[in-house]
Amino acid sequence: MSFDGSVVVITGAASGIGAGLARRFAQEGSRLVLADRDAGRIREIADELSAVGVTADVSTDEGVRSIVDRAVAEFGGVDVFCGNAGIGGARTPADPDDAWQRTFDVNVMAHVRAARILLPQWLSRGSGRFVFTVSGAGLLSMPGGAGYSVTKHAAQAFTEWLAYTYAHRGIAVHAVCPEGVRTPMLDSDPYAELVLEPTAITVDEVVDAVMGGIRAERFLILPNQGTDRKYAARAIHTDEWLAAMSGIEQRVQQTLADRQG
Repeated sequence: MSFDGSVVVITGAASGIGAGLARRFAQEGSRLVLADRDAGRIREIADELSAVGVTADVSTDEGVRSIVDRAVAEFGGVDVFCGNAGIGGARTPADPDDAWQRTFDVNVMAHVRAARILLPQWLSRGSGRFVFTVSGAGLLSMPGGAGYSVTKHAAQAFTEWLAYTYAHRGIAVHAVCPEGVRTPMLDSDPYAELVLEPTAITVDEVVDAVMGGIRAERFLILPNQGTDRKYAARAIHTDEWLAAMSGIEQRVQQTLADRQG
């Protein structure tokens, strides 16, 4: 499978997995449209890769549409849409509604809006590819991150729905579900540091898994070792899995309390 000349859109491309995907698709010869809220950083990445940089907020329909419109204006359409932008967002039920809404808008509705905009053209021509960075939290869960866990489960469900609804009409769909990855998001979250850091992998390892999964036409792309076993245990031995997660939650809370003195 060659991506030479393909038009690839990547959201959340200013750093982390998004920037890693951008560099790899650039090596493949793709024509890139890179989007992020960080105007300065996305300009740097776009200049580095001779790509089109777009400053946009994917939490709104206008933001997602502006990215696709720019790709159409520059290159005539989109071949691959990598929905990579994501936020930690609301942590507990005590967080206000607007925090929960923004978490849902970025982690779920950005994918829905991209599909709404792109599917008519892709179905007409019989081809198109979604690559959504769902997160291992979409298969498992994330201690200390209620909003993240809930919205990533929703993102996984939507991605599955897209895959089985449109596979016979030429639409390829991939759910990328990494657990710990050494990115700024990991460094900024004390829960993620304690839970995910010990087994975290590099961005390059994630990108290798993504490109391998795309070429193998796998729906579920699991860059970290053992995610499949945890996913199976969650489904088959749910009570035991919940007990183990409760133990993790208690240990993390105790560690954070000890740090605070």
